[in-house]
Amino acid sequence: MSFLTAPTLAHYLVLGAVLFAISVAGIFLNRKNVLILLMAIELMLLAVNLNFVAFSAHLGDMAGQVFVFFILTVAAAESAIGLAILVTLFRNVGSINVDDLGKLKG
Repeated sequence: MSFLTAPTLAHYLVLGAVLFAISVAGIFLNRKNVLILLMAIELMLLAVNLNFVAFSAHLGDMAGQVFVFFILTVAAAESAIGLAILVTLFRNVGSINVDDLGKLKG
């Protein structure tokens, strides 16, 4: 007798909710470091993508999986732009704290 069963839709939704909660906690608990904020936003997008894929597989519709590709494209562009801003901030200010963003005003 095996106690291992196939994961259901509820398992995926709980995992997505836990990942989303961790990312929200990461945003609210750490507002100083820009890199941690970017990672928390990416984790939030991945939690949403997990829910889209789970519902898409459960309903037998490919629309959710196609929508995930668009979200991943936006997430990749957001990461590239965010890291470019982060490098510029570090070169000009010498730190990556959010409080130091005010020093970039002209």
